[in-house]
Amino acid sequence: MTRRIETSGPLRATVHVPGSKSITNRGLVCAALARGESRLVNASSSDDSGLMANGLNQLGVLVRRTEEGMIVVGTGGTLYAPKYPIPVGNAGTTLRFLLSVSALAEGTTVLEGSGRMAERPNEELVAALRSLGVTVGHREGTSRFEVGGGSLEGGLVTIRSSGSSQFISSLLLVAPCARSGMTVRAAEGLSSASYVGLTVDVMRRFGVRVTQGDDLSFGVGGGEHYRRAELVVEADASSASYPMAAAAIAGGEVFVPGVTEDSGQGDAGFAKVLRSMGCDVRGRDGGLSVVRTGALRGIEVDMNAMPDVVPTLLAVALFAEGTTVIRNVAHLRHKESDRAEGLAVELGRLGASVHVRDDGIIVHPVPLHGAILDTHDDHRLAMSFALIGLRVPGVEIENPDCVRKSFPGFWDEFDRMTRG
Repeated sequence: MTRRIETSGPLRATVHVPGSKSITNRGLVCAALARGESRLVNASSSDDSGLMANGLNQLGVLVRRTEEGMIVVGTGGTLYAPKYPIPVGNAGTTLRFLLSVSALAEGTTVLEGSGRMAERPNEELVAALRSLGVTVGHREGTSRFEVGGGSLEGGLVTIRSSGSSQFISSLLLVAPCARSGMTVRAAEGLSSASYVGLTVDVMRRFGVRVTQGDDLSFGVGGGEHYRRAELVVEADASSASYPMAAAAIAGGEVFVPGVTEDSGQGDAGFAKVLRSMGCDVRGRDGGLSVVRTGALRGIEVDMNAMPDVVPTLLAVALFAEGTTVIRNVAHLRHKESDRAEGLAVELGRLGASVHVRDDGIIVHPVPLHGAILDTHDDHRLAMSFALIGLRVPGVEIENPDCVRKSFPGFWDEFDRMTRG
């Protein structure tokens, strides 16, 4: 199945994006480990958040959807290993967070991921859990994990997070339930640091204080406990990057409600990137408005804190005047697909000049032509490829439904945006 993208003139639209998947998944874990009923208003309806909710349900936490979002009846950390394996698909956040949560459950919990999950980095987290007294059965190169529960001792753990900041977030989220508190120290620097900051902020909203040291350490003292709360999930900054980029590519103006530049979500920084490329980006009415009337210009930018919007940036860079250089994104290779390779191959089908380096990507704008593009079952590639079709005739996208992983209503909003 393919979806053909129709080219568009200048846009004038308001585009609504879902609640943040990142905030939702963190809120689900905190609410599950609190005691009593919590509410997540505007929770993400993505497949990834659905997998997280299902996993918590299997562990004995009641999670149900409502018209407003989700209700979670937390158990205060009392969990039970399910009879059947918990499916996590290719949801890295779900697998990594549930690996640590499963250490609290009585019995042995089995987590099973997709084939791609076996290729994504998880060994650093497994080793860290083992150092904290947790029994984890896993054969490298497979996507099946067996976690022996009731064994999370706590203490100091040092972990290399270059593969994913989710390793640190996973450990921090269960730290209040460890027997003696926990300090997590990042070795060799911290990739996507904003996501750890997001974790700390959501934990605070559920009553847990996290201290941060100068040595990239994060500590939760003994005696800290989650409290039930109502969490209003802000709009997803990653999803907002697509309509914002659409205005940059097609021209005109697009307004995205609910997204602000001062958000704790790292991808909110994409607004600044578009501004540096020549767009007029302004906050108004609780959202962001993006206008482009003149030419786009190429830039050099460090995207380490915003890896998920690198594909979006590449789509814009194809139409800029001058070269765009993206630096410090080696971790792109460890996402739902090898995004660096996938982008180079698929954009090459359009005639694009995209060069992948060890830790970055260089784009030289050249004339483009239509092609059928393989999404590599990666939602972010699919949505970014759709943007290119706004200017390049003949772009078709294979497996377009993979966008459900993060933005289930993407195609409906895309059609409303382009058809006026």
